[in-house]
Amino acid sequence: MNNLMTESFERVIGRYAGEGDTESGNGFSPDARDMGMDGFFKKVGEIEKQIERITSQLHKLQAANEESQHVTKASDMKAIKQRMEKDVDEGKKIALKVKTSLEEIDRDNLVNRQKPGCEKGTGVDRSRMAMTLALKKKLKERMSQFQTLRQSIQEEYREVVERRVFTVTGTRPDEQMIDQLIETGKSEQIFENAIQGYGRGQIVDTLAEIQERRDAVLELEKKLLDLQQMFLDMSVLVDAQGDMLNDIEAQVTNSVDHVLKATANLQEARKLQKNSRKYVCFAIVMLLVVIIIALFAVLKTSKSSM
Repeated sequence: MNNLMTESFERVIGRYAGEGDTESGNGFSPDARDMGMDGFFKKVGEIEKQIERITSQLHKLQAANEESQHVTKASDMKAIKQRMEKDVDEGKKIALKVKTSLEEIDRDNLVNRQKPGCEKGTGVDRSRMAMTLALKKKLKERMSQFQTLRQSIQEEYREVVERRVFTVTGTRPDEQMIDQLIETGKSEQIFENAIQGYGRGQIVDTLAEIQERRDAVLELEKKLLDLQQMFLDMSVLVDAQGDMLNDIEAQVTNSVDHVLKATANLQEARKLQKNSRKYVCFAIVMLLVVIIIALFAVLKTSKSSM
């Protein structure tokens, strides 16, 4: 299913090559181009703008996550955490609005099939279905990118914790130690020797920053998982509709190929028929000439005998 948006516009204008009405020369009746398509295109444009807003929120989250890798103070980490939570909430709000709009378009598509020339399987219907599916796929991709960000946050958090432990203790922690710190958030036991050697005051900021970072990761993970759960049903539906539309497009393409081949064969047959008629006419003329010459010869012989 390649270039669905482009193909959809081409089909609204006149379907695939060879898939037109034999009387009018295109795939639709004269007034079918405006059968609900103007309003449909307007809604598509609005949804695309909302998806761009989601993309903007995603970019802000990615930038904030990158920024968080370089902070060492708990206060700075807390400020970034609050920003990221706000951006996730805003992205979720916009995504829900887009999902609702897409569900509304699905209902409109079904209603539009009741109009003459817009029935299921027609060019108008396939255009609407293809463009709606393209929007759903774009939203699905954005939601997948949010989950990719969630995984990155988890992985990078682990790396930061490892660096902090090494900086304070001078010893590179093993996997078990990192897992314990991430799961429990209890860092004093791990830093016990450092506290005894340097004093609690010298590493309190590091302990607070690790705890604040852990709180941020847990809260963001929860929010992003909630976002994923909300769109699981749509993700499954998009995959199913994509397969169905692929089958329809394949059938249409095959039908068009058959129509083109049939048209070419018909033209060839007409050409042969035209040539056959020409040869028959030529043969008749030659036969008439021979008959006339023969009659003339017979008459001339008869006169000579008399």
